Amino acid sequence: MKTLQDILQQRNLSALFQPIMDISSGTFLGFEGLIRGPANNPLHSPINLFGAAKQQGLSLEVEMLCRQIVLESFAAQNLPGHLFLNVSPEALTHPSFKNGQTLSYLENLGIDPKRVIIEITENQPTFDFAGMRNALLHYRSMGFQIAIDDLGEGFSSLRLWSELRPEFVKIDMHFVQGVNSDPLKQQFLRSIQSIALSSGTQVIAEGIESAAEFKFIRDIGIACGQGYFIARPNHVPPLNASAEVGCLINTNHPAEQPYSNVRSVTVETILRYVEPVQPETEIEKIFAQFTEDKNLRALPVVKNGRPVGLINRYEFVDNLAQPYRRELLCKKPCSDMMNALPLLVEKSTPIHELSGFLSESEIRHFTDGFIITEQGRYIGIGSGQDLLREITKAQIETARYANPLTLLPGNVPINEHIEHLLQSEKSFSVCYGDLDNFKPFNDVCGYRKGDELIQFTGKLLGTFCDPVHDFIGHIGGDDFIMVLQSPDWEQRCNQALSAFARTSTALFDKDHRSVGGYLSGDRQGRTVHHPLPTLSIGVIRVNPEFFSSHHEVAEAATSAKKMAKEKLGNSLFIERRRLHPHQMVENQLDTLEVHYG
Repeated sequence: MKTLQDILQQRNLSALFQPIMDISSGTFLGFEGLIRGPANNPLHSPINLFGAAKQQGLSLEVEMLCRQIVLESFAAQNLPGHLFLNVSPEALTHPSFKNGQTLSYLENLGIDPKRVIIEITENQPTFDFAGMRNALLHYRSMGFQIAIDDLGEGFSSLRLWSELRPEFVKIDMHFVQGVNSDPLKQQFLRSIQSIALSSGTQVIAEGIESAAEFKFIRDIGIACGQGYFIARPNHVPPLNASAEVGCLINTNHPAEQPYSNVRSVTVETILRYVEPVQPETEIEKIFAQFTEDKNLRALPVVKNGRPVGLINRYEFVDNLAQPYRRELLCKKPCSDMMNALPLLVEKSTPIHELSGFLSESEIRHFTDGFIITEQGRYIGIGSGQDLLREITKAQIETARYANPLTLLPGNVPINEHIEHLLQSEKSFSVCYGDLDNFKPFNDVCGYRKGDELIQFTGKLLGTFCDPVHDFIGHIGGDDFIMVLQSPDWEQRCNQALSAFARTSTALFDKDHRSVGGYLSGDRQGRTVHHPLPTLSIGVIRVNPEFFSSHHEVAEAATSAKKMAKEKLGNSLFIERRRLHPHQMVENQLDTLEVHYG
């Protein structure tokens, strides 16, 4: 088993990197460099490694080697963003660190010091604050930034913050884990965030391990996050957030997009895995692959798991078909003939977004195809033809459930959209619109006029829905559902009713308008006067905490619609109770009826 001396002599350490996320943008600010000893060795653990180093008086030697290994791996992978480099206070003030060894090492590796953040790790009391402050002023003058690790856990971290004025402070994971359900931890984090805002420091919450913790951190405005929920430490770290984390990057809480089959399908559905080649692969071998596989249209070029290029079959073969080209280039690396700027698409990207991008970008992205990634790593390729096929399939599927009269989404898309919003845990308004006195109008004036009134109502309601945030569906007959996430949902309902009152009369005969209705027989054979059709809208506010399915939402919306229809004329009823499907009649606050002539 290797001793600490063996490890130092053989440089037998390996670097891991854990992403640090900028929560407001969802991008990775950078990576913290971590270290591991040899596998299957007690010194694999960093705690054991540094404990042994301290016992043997080799702390500075081990820390210097760790720093070199991390820097070398960071440079070799060409990782983007900043590198958080762990440095102990002892090493920070030691002459061997201050004399420029680290800066010289950075220059040799081609790393700009401005990309390096010195993360001060504290495992013993710090007393020489003046020495540390002077050292950090020296490093800042060379472009380095400063971070304090484990705020709240260390011996003197709050004084370090006051003395050193770092660009970043990292809150110890003890105060982050379970913060969503611990009022004391919540108050601690709010206090730290308040101090950070006044001092110009960015806070990094360490140890985020659940979506609930991430949401709380996000909602109180903490700038950055780090932890297993975002990404685990890895020798080859992800370059982008996972889809699960990405959907929570939403500090302004914009509305969920209206549901459709096309929107719900992602690029992953058109993924085809093609074995990638290395940039150093000889052109002759690439030619042999294309010759052997007639259906191979493109070859991805990948290095260290990251896509660096794409070789299009037709361009490649056409280039080699020119006189003497194959003889001249056969031993050259394929990187000489690849497209070094291929289109990279994350697998979670909705196909409608990719389609929109391709329609406005270079035609070669459509003809060449594109590389599909997972957190920035290669997982397959896609083609424009596959994309068109999937979009067409999704549109056909959507059309199957559209109402044939208005072409608005029918019951299935309506229910799926409401379920989607409930699962997304977003509040929204369900507005159930229904025509009053429609059946006698249809009986007297005929089904063609009835269809015309239904189509008119669907178009009118649609004009008052925001196409980005809102959704309108046609249940059937003269019933419509609007699912509104626009903050001015009540105003939109009022405007729709007012517009219906002003414009719908154009659909009625002059004689009917003059008497305000028409005569028809009822089931008992009596002649009855029926008013002209009007529109009623019943509204409920849906809190996902109180509803578990679209069935419960539909039941509550139907009740609100019935209340709206009890009043004559164009009317709006808004259910103001805090609706719970099991307590529909409790917690009554008030209701609202609005009428339009």
